[in-house]
Amino acid sequence: MAHDYKRHGTTTLFAALDVNSVTVIGDCMPRHRAKEFLKFLRQIDKAVPARRDVHLVLDNYATHKTPDVRAWLDKCPRFKLHFTPTSASWLNLVERFFAAITPKHIRRGSYVSVDDLKTAICDYLAQHNEKPKPFRWTSSVEDILSRERHALNALDEIRGNR
Repeated sequence: MAHDYKRHGTTTLFAALDVNSVTVIGDCMPRHRAKEFLKFLRQIDKAVPARRDVHLVLDNYATHKTPDVRAWLDKCPRFKLHFTPTSASWLNLVERFFAAITPKHIRRGSYVSVDDLKTAICDYLAQHNEKPKPFRWTSSVEDILSRERHALNALDEIRGNR
């Protein structure tokens, strides 16, 4: 951030990634509560053909587990929730999509209001959905596990466990 950076507010981006088409359903909301999450679930429900099940990979944030959300989900059995393990949100492909928004789009702009920021985010989603590109893992499972073992061994050495 520049020395003259001034924050004009924040927004919460809710996003659902269709892993087959790589398109994103997204919406910016002022907060991240059950009320906003339910509104977003309704948007997904309208956008996805009724004949399709909807599998949502979610983190363990409490918003996703409130009585209101559970009641809505009970009425919509096509929605299947899958929760990532605690502290493992990097497994979530949407997290990867979120991580790309800042360097590819937001950091390039200057936003004098939350509405400006929301417009920039919505523009990015629209541009992405015009030409969606699948996310491809370039590392093998063996490479990833090897790096993980190496990192754990290095931590053990630092901590004096070896």
